[in-house]
Amino acid sequence: MAGYIAIAAHFEGLIESGELQPGDRLPPQREVMQQWGVAAQTAGRAFKRLRDKGLTVATTGGGTVVAPRGSDNVASRVQAWAATGRALKKDESSEILEVGTVGASETVAARLEIEPGSPVQLRRRLVRRGGVPVHVSSSYYPLFVVEATPELAEPVSTGASRELAAERLGSVQERVLEEVTAREATEQERQALGLTGSVIVQQVVRTVYLADGRVVEVAIKVVNGETVLRWSTQLN
Repeated sequence: MAGYIAIAAHFEGLIESGELQPGDRLPPQREVMQQWGVAAQTAGRAFKRLRDKGLTVATTGGGTVVAPRGSDNVASRVQAWAATGRALKKDESSEILEVGTVGASETVAARLEIEPGSPVQLRRRLVRRGGVPVHVSSSYYPLFVVEATPELAEPVSTGASRELAAERLGSVQERVLEEVTAREATEQERQALGLTGSVIVQQVVRTVYLADGRVVEVAIKVVNGETVLRWSTQLN
């Protein structure tokens, strides 16, 4: 009898390979129960695992469909790194746009609990999926993180900056607080994302905490969208 992890992995493989595309409907849970010979609880846990990883979404009619190819949540990337040693998906790439020491803005300083203008390490990057720009992300690291992880000061992509920093600091990522607001894109953001005219984007401010309570990163990510949300997610 298959377990829920095996069932979830089966559908994840279909999604990753492109056999299941965004918007495609997964079979009803009762069909999964029959095909895999499992109870309703096992099928339900498999579907929940897919949702938790950001791969699927529930519809108003009760069915489950493959999630749009938007920006993945931090939890799914942490899980991908733990499973494969790679935080980005196979069709994703990360281009470093800027690296350097800058003064912390009020937004960043408040979340790092430092004075505005205090030096922090900036890494700004553009993530593409299938060659198409999907988001611009500016990560800010306190100096103790950079001292432990000097690679963050280099203009090359590590593929998993937070994971590397957490490992060097002897802790694990425990929780991420995500605060999402809508605003108009700046000219710099429009150019990076290939947008034209007046465009509304989502600004996602992510504060990632280690298990020992320290903040390892504050990131400001910009993607298309108009939703205003705020939530917190456990990472282990």
